[in-house]
Amino acid sequence: MAVDVFKYFSKHPKYNKLIGEDYMFVEYKCPLDVENFKLWTDVPILNYVIKGKKDWTALEKTYQITQGEAVFIKQGVYNTKQYFDNDYCVMLFFITEDFIRRFVKNNEQVVRPNKSEVLNNQIYPIEVGDSLNALFISVFNYMNQGDKIPTGLVEMKFHELFYNIALNPQNQDLVNYFCSLKQVEKSNLENIMKKNFHCDLQLKEFARLTGRSLSTFKRDFQNHFKETPRKWLNNKRLEYAKMLLQNKALNINDICWESGFKNTSHFNNSFKEKYNYPPNQYRKLYLQ
Repeated sequence: MAVDVFKYFSKHPKYNKLIGEDYMFVEYKCPLDVENFKLWTDVPILNYVIKGKKDWTALEKTYQITQGEAVFIKQGVYNTKQYFDNDYCVMLFFITEDFIRRFVKNNEQVVRPNKSEVLNNQIYPIEVGDSLNALFISVFNYMNQGDKIPTGLVEMKFHELFYNIALNPQNQDLVNYFCSLKQVEKSNLENIMKKNFHCDLQLKEFARLTGRSLSTFKRDFQNHFKETPRKWLNNKRLEYAKMLLQNKALNINDICWESGFKNTSHFNNSFKEKYNYPPNQYRKLYLQ
């Protein structure tokens, strides 16, 4: 089961954090005793590593970030891997899409797209130069002062952070993505669902990923895909499972969980209903 990471940090009292209307800063020293961890977020995250290293795996690839590096993480579900031979400390900046839209609209002379097509990435690496690194460290130092920090100063630092990213030409792919948000008031339903269909989330959680209420999500989904969310999810998961069966190193349980099914009996019955054979038999007959 994936952990709702924004809810986890916002509700947990032990983490050092600053919370505003459209953002949240969190200092996170990894206390988990598990190597692999699945999480999901309906709020984009800017992740800066102060110490240690960690892997973030999206559907398209795995990104390893180490000390002094940063990535921008879109709404979605991710697998993470931590390394126990390194102490791990990061700053997590949760930033709503509304904040990004306002920043782009208010700074069109600075935040401009180039002619390149917007990359359909889940994770964007960020080039961290000297000025941006110094800014991250200054925010980290402010965190230790807790509630003494004025809200206005926190918001100023947030804008300064975005200016630093936007002014570096090596971050143009991310800037293009920021600019694309200006054209839409809601997250791209099709893109988010195709990136995250294999995750074991409830419909209300998929709705949050797309920035919609549950009723609006169901209506928009039906209009776009011409079928209900549950039926579409079931078919996409079965198609994905069929593809995973080609990897003989994966057992049926692995394929079940990786495809987004909650238990093997439901997975086996659904697969047989769609493809006429249960997964094991299908693999023997068609993938010899």
